[in-house]
Amino acid sequence: MSPRIHLPTGWVTFVFTDIEGSTRLAQLLGPDYRPVLREHRRLLRRTIAATEGAELLTEGDSFFLAFGDASAALTACLTAQRALASHDWPTQEAVPRVRMGLHTGWAEPRDGEYASPEVHRAARVAAAAHGGQVLCSAATAKHADPLPSGASLLDLGLHRLRGFDDRERLFQLVAPGLERQFPRPRTADAVAHNLPTQVTSFVGRQNERAELRRLVEGHRLVTVLGAGGAGKTRLAVELAADLVESYPDGVWFVDIATVTDPGLVAFAIAAVLGLRPEPGRPMVDTLVEYAAARRMLVLLDTCDAQPAASAEVISRLLAGGVGVRVVATSRESFGLPGEVVWRIPPLSVDPPPNGAESDAVALLLDRTAAARGGRQPDPAESADLRRVVQRLDGLPLAIELAAARLRVLSVGQLAERLDDVLGTLDAGRDDPEPPAERGWTGNQQDTVDLVAAAVGMSPPTPATRAVQRSATERHLTMQATVTWSYRTLGPRAARLLRWLAVFVGPVDLPTVEWLLGDDPLDPLSVLVDKSMVLAEPHASGSTYRMLDPIRAYAARRLVEAGEEQAARDRHVAWSAHALQRAHLGPDGRPVTLSLYALDPLAGELRAALRWCATGGSARAGLELTGGLDQWWRERGLAREGRLWLSRLYGRIAETGERIPEAELAAAYHMHSLHAGADGEFAEELRFSQRAEEAARQAGDAGLLARVLAGRAAPLVDMGQFAEAERVCREVIDWAHRQDVVGDALFAVFSLAELLWRRGALDEAAELLGAARPVEAARPVERGRRSVDMLLGLVALARGDLIAAHEHLLVALRSRMAHGFHGRACDTLHAIAVRCAAGGDPLTAARLFGAAQATRASLRSTPGIYGAYWAQRQAELRGVLGDVAFDGAYAEGAELGLEEAAALALGVEHPDLAANSTRFATGAPHPAPRQPTGASTPHTEHA
Repeated sequence: MSPRIHLPTGWVTFVFTDIEGSTRLAQLLGPDYRPVLREHRRLLRRTIAATEGAELLTEGDSFFLAFGDASAALTACLTAQRALASHDWPTQEAVPRVRMGLHTGWAEPRDGEYASPEVHRAARVAAAAHGGQVLCSAATAKHADPLPSGASLLDLGLHRLRGFDDRERLFQLVAPGLERQFPRPRTADAVAHNLPTQVTSFVGRQNERAELRRLVEGHRLVTVLGAGGAGKTRLAVELAADLVESYPDGVWFVDIATVTDPGLVAFAIAAVLGLRPEPGRPMVDTLVEYAAARRMLVLLDTCDAQPAASAEVISRLLAGGVGVRVVATSRESFGLPGEVVWRIPPLSVDPPPNGAESDAVALLLDRTAAARGGRQPDPAESADLRRVVQRLDGLPLAIELAAARLRVLSVGQLAERLDDVLGTLDAGRDDPEPPAERGWTGNQQDTVDLVAAAVGMSPPTPATRAVQRSATERHLTMQATVTWSYRTLGPRAARLLRWLAVFVGPVDLPTVEWLLGDDPLDPLSVLVDKSMVLAEPHASGSTYRMLDPIRAYAARRLVEAGEEQAARDRHVAWSAHALQRAHLGPDGRPVTLSLYALDPLAGELRAALRWCATGGSARAGLELTGGLDQWWRERGLAREGRLWLSRLYGRIAETGERIPEAELAAAYHMHSLHAGADGEFAEELRFSQRAEEAARQAGDAGLLARVLAGRAAPLVDMGQFAEAERVCREVIDWAHRQDVVGDALFAVFSLAELLWRRGALDEAAELLGAARPVEAARPVERGRRSVDMLLGLVALARGDLIAAHEHLLVALRSRMAHGFHGRACDTLHAIAVRCAAGGDPLTAARLFGAAQATRASLRSTPGIYGAYWAQRQAELRGVLGDVAFDGAYAEGAELGLEEAAALALGVEHPDLAANSTRFATGAPHPAPRQPTGASTPHTEHA
């Protein structure tokens, strides 16, 4: 700026302007952008000269101006916008959309410039505007008297400008020749995002951040590539946080690493956006329609977990709406049209010219201070700090691991070990030194696929290698960094690290002992000391886990060592052993099955099943599915159970493994039950027939009884109640003749339900009374308390509230204590009926609401009771009225299962009145009133 320009003092109105989307416009126009920019500047300067404004700074497409008069400033902006709108630009696409912001505050120039917070406030006002819009603060509106001819100010309300704690009232200049309709201002309180909150500071990468921002502003798809641990996710999230004000419809983070199936990628994105599936319509169509008319940024993280599916969804999103932009992090590009691939570099290891620390050293300093309880490294260690980050090539994960080492080492000690990174190091253990691996160099083509290795996938094909070759260099430094830690291990510690990779979660010491068949304390201590394994103390004993990158590296080494088959088979055997232990007490004797004991095993069991279905024994997998049968159904995961069974059938067909007929029959029977729970009646009947055929060939009477007992289920599901009753009686009679009545308990409960349904209450009660000792003798059955549940329903039908209350509370208490959540929903329904009959309609409505909400969350069906519950709810609505019923029902729907069970268990016991049906003679036995029509799938006693 020329020193001869007069700078106003006192009440100064500051004006900022720039071209919205200038980067995109420049790329669109190419060489033609420069004349457009020059004409834009000429028009603005002509306006400034006419109103005596001072041009303080011009940079690129932005202007910074100062006016001594607020009215003149508004007039200048109005004139400028009209001039820009009326100018004859080369093409419609070449029209620059300029946003302008004004703020008036007290300021005095010093040395030819203003150093005042009022300048920053004016800049934030301009940043809140859209292209073609003029915004001003309340201070400018107050001082702008008179307004330009024909102009007015539209009050847009209070907004919080970024960087300011108070709220500013913003006004839009409205006048002939200006656009009027704009989205709401881009202020801090107008943004929508779900970006994860970071718990550590973001260090460095200012240049990379600015470069990536320019790319995102100019391109609709930017893929950030780099090795695992290179900092892709953290940088992308930090950048997205900077851009939230630029996208009025939000910035949305989706972690693709959590998506377990390619078909669920669109569902994961839709869930973040709050979209629900529409019946009969692909989820991706719903997603594209929603995004089509919106301006939003989608950040897809770890797309290499599902590359093909991610590419397909991205392509559809970008084709469906011009306002959608995507930033993806991955280790390989998608190859989509318009994709810009940006490779994240390592952190800078050389200090900048201003004498500050490099980004890599700054990160190491920050993380070392955290690891040492806030103590910074000694200044004398600065040279060694630089040596460390240079040897680690500035990779963030490597630096994080190095900082963890500095809990027990000085920086100099660490640097010395890095000097001999490829050698065999003495880590203070008694194990002999491992021999050096011949042919190993820091540049060997020995990369780590963190995803494939973790799930035990086979090595990539040559075609896949060709696709990944361009990204290989990004993996080498990570490989060298992790190998550095691995090579310090003795043979026993290295083997333990490899074998621990088969576990997906924390393990305790007995599990490690079981895995190795040896005392693991010494090698485990080495791994913990070297930060390869994290020890997490608990009151019941420590557990041990590996970070995911370490686990993936160890899994790769497991394959290379030729130990994967043995280790994963051992893990499968441990999983089967853990399932067996869940059925046994401390003394090794059977105890009542609690599904809560299976909850912490779920991750390991799924990993074991994955191996059985891809590289292990399908027979062992079928054994695991049998142990998870009830857990899957009671947790609303019957569909998952069917999926695993189908994969195991495929494995059998692939390998030709011989499976005994008895085990196949058990698997088919389980499949039938799961299909019925999912409402797949044809599949239920088909697998029921397969199970019966296999069981007859097996010649096991108990197994055949269990399979035959399930024959009634498809009939009930199809509404053939009389035929189902006949089948149940035949099975029970046959089981008595074969002396396997305990295995026919399913048929007993099915028959009792059918008798209750048609009002044969005395026969049902007699049948259940005989079944009680059989149920009590079977640990797998007795936690469900099906006898008490059904006796409670019989008592309700008889009008005996006392007996109903006692039976149902016993059933609910046991079911909740042992984790039978699906069956607990049935009991909550029954207790709701008991409350309605006992004169407590509000509690009944609450319990109905709670039971239905829980059932919906479990994706389970009400079974043969569905019509009964519906009729009792309708009667209760008639008693309470719609308003009272809906209010109480909604209150119940807000309760969790534990809260609903507590409410039900707190229902007061009925008074033992003299006229109680318990003591009455000749009391009528009304049958439960059942609406006609087909029933829904069974769930109670399967």
